[in-house]
Amino acid sequence: MLLNITRENHTPLHQAERERDRLPPISSNSSSGLDRGPKLPYPSLNFISNHRKEDGSHSLSSQFILPGIRHGRELPPICPNVRLKHQHQHRITVDNLPPEVRARFASDPVMPLRTKTVKEFQEDIERATVSGDWKHVHDFYLTTFGSFLELNAAFKKDASPPFNTIEDSGINTKFVNAVYDALSLTPPDAQRAVLKGIINSLLREWKGRRTKDDLRAYFILVQNPQCTSPATYVIYAHLLRQIAVLVEADHYFLMHWFKKLSQKRFKQLVERLHLFISTRLFPVKPEELPPMAKCSWWIPSATKVLSLLNAANIISSTPILPFVDFYNPTLDHTDFMEDYRIWQTQGNSTRFTFCQFAFILSTVVKKAVIQKDSEQQMISMARQSLVDKVSRRQRVDMSLLFLNIKVRRLQLVSDSMDELTRNRADLKKKLKVSFVGEAGLDMGGLTKEWFLLLVRQIFHTDYGMFTFFKDSHCHWFSSWKCDNYSEFRLVGVLMGLAVYNSITLDISFPPCVYKKLLTLPVVPCDLDPPVGMATLTLDDLQQVMPDLSHGLAELLSYEGNVEEDFCTTFQVSQEELGVIKSYNLKPGGDKIPVTNQNRKEYVQLYVDFLLNKSIYRQFTTFYYGFHSVCASDALMLLRPEEVEILVCGSPNLDMSSLQKAAQYEGYSKTDPTIRAFWDVVLGFPLKFQKRLLHFSTGSDRVPVGGMADLNFKISKIDASTDWLPISHTCFNQICLPPYKNKKELKQKLTIAISNAEGFGLE
Repeated sequence: MLLNITRENHTPLHQAERERDRLPPISSNSSSGLDRGPKLPYPSLNFISNHRKEDGSHSLSSQFILPGIRHGRELPPICPNVRLKHQHQHRITVDNLPPEVRARFASDPVMPLRTKTVKEFQEDIERATVSGDWKHVHDFYLTTFGSFLELNAAFKKDASPPFNTIEDSGINTKFVNAVYDALSLTPPDAQRAVLKGIINSLLREWKGRRTKDDLRAYFILVQNPQCTSPATYVIYAHLLRQIAVLVEADHYFLMHWFKKLSQKRFKQLVERLHLFISTRLFPVKPEELPPMAKCSWWIPSATKVLSLLNAANIISSTPILPFVDFYNPTLDHTDFMEDYRIWQTQGNSTRFTFCQFAFILSTVVKKAVIQKDSEQQMISMARQSLVDKVSRRQRVDMSLLFLNIKVRRLQLVSDSMDELTRNRADLKKKLKVSFVGEAGLDMGGLTKEWFLLLVRQIFHTDYGMFTFFKDSHCHWFSSWKCDNYSEFRLVGVLMGLAVYNSITLDISFPPCVYKKLLTLPVVPCDLDPPVGMATLTLDDLQQVMPDLSHGLAELLSYEGNVEEDFCTTFQVSQEELGVIKSYNLKPGGDKIPVTNQNRKEYVQLYVDFLLNKSIYRQFTTFYYGFHSVCASDALMLLRPEEVEILVCGSPNLDMSSLQKAAQYEGYSKTDPTIRAFWDVVLGFPLKFQKRLLHFSTGSDRVPVGGMADLNFKISKIDASTDWLPISHTCFNQICLPPYKNKKELKQKLTIAISNAEGFGLE
């Protein structure tokens, strides 16, 4: 039930809401907003701006009357100058008045002095709890939240300094937390007093831009824990709208102040906004909220404020929350394809879509969007091929509806490259794979086997395309120079096809590869624009070459004489196919010593050389291969981490979910062998659980949809219990003999998963 907060001779809140919702949404370009001046009488709780007369002039919604004066035309002469102007111009203006009268209309009221400390407030709460007399606490809440001026007076560290920096909000955060934490302990009257005060604060008419004190008030109010209840959502929505329409410079300040919050308070803000959005979308009791038609601006306002918190999380030196905490799973159940269609056609126009704020969409939604988008492109390509055949009166072959790949196992890489090159125009069709000399219909198993075999060969160190770093457990592009980099294009196409056809690949690229993959070409008018040139740091190098990154970090922190002690120049060397080659990081680099003054430049150039320039040709070919398949608006919705999850799956295992989703052939879930199997698997350490998943599916990662999307199957084979378990990775299937007991099953399973390598035993 909505709160019915009234003040004497004023309309109730719900009536104010009805009046307010008739007005158009507040615009950030609007010249009229909400005033933060001194508290004045007003006729209602409506959001009322200046009224326009019939002649086009403005009149104030409240009439200001000077004491002792019946009407402006009856003002007595105050001084000769004023009398003279009155005689000549027959008008009195505020500018004509002497200072003692004009002072009543000061635009910047003096902040009241409030000296209550955290300790004193807590003592007040303790006394009220014991005595039952909450009047003093009630008055504190009513006064403090009654205006933005009082909020600053109570919570500002010092009334004198302006605190106009992004580094310090000037707010006594400890006091704010104490006041909000104690609010739930107070009687309902005190809690209503806070909401009444917030209403009064939000109903002020603003003239001009917000001050930093106003931003501080918003920063304090948005942390109010009362906003978790639907009963307060009308008030919360108006607060969010006022924050959402602030100018960009004000958002910049709030963003930096938000990142200074503790993780606990920051997370509460995020969860509160998610709850508000979810409840507005799917209310448990619709009668508790206004009709959606009257508050269509609620969700856009909340999402925009949530985007400030997301930005604060991104710019924080260490993310306050994992990016997945900004996903709203409720949106998984909305018509996100319609949202995507509107975003595609209208972009970042004035019409709100969740795709404009892609951080709020889960990977499940983004994968579904990419799949639907790819299916539409597949259908479009197949239809076009069909139309072309018919228009030329040629015989229609159903195979033209697919991307057909036919390869020999012994020439897998070369045949695959030839096939993909020959069918370059068909890459966006549904993939079908067949092996020469082998009967079989590709129902998904042959396609997955082709991916697994191809990835295994290409990424083998003997093949020379990629280097594997044991310390970081990842592959990196070999920097050797050659005349033909087409095989790197094959890897890019392979990754694109995997995303397009919902195949999870067993690839170990560092995160910076996906950052580079999402960079847009620069200088679009250039015929050969550079691509994949991301701005990378020492942290990115750490994920590829941790030892080198550590050495460069020590160089940056070295307190001695860098030039004399390190004897290094702006020239670096690296091995390429057994040959040591040297490269200058800048022109004449071999003659420029690294000093204390230029070492930062040296480190940045070195990182850029290793992760961008030294592999530029290799990565460019790889980049174009990937985007030849995945060129889509949907790709713009993804973060680098999300691309990695789509390509390789998630590293977070949940074997209990796998158990629930498992299918059985020849066994039932109550058979002793199956019960023993799950007892063993659930008791495995994470390392062995990953090995089991890799043994069964060809990858130790989980697809985006979770374990249920694996279609994991356990089959019975009539074989001796001396046999080890067998797996069919193409079908995510493991075959178990009917082992006699749990001990025997654990022993055989451990041997199998510990020694399996690809399609055989080491």
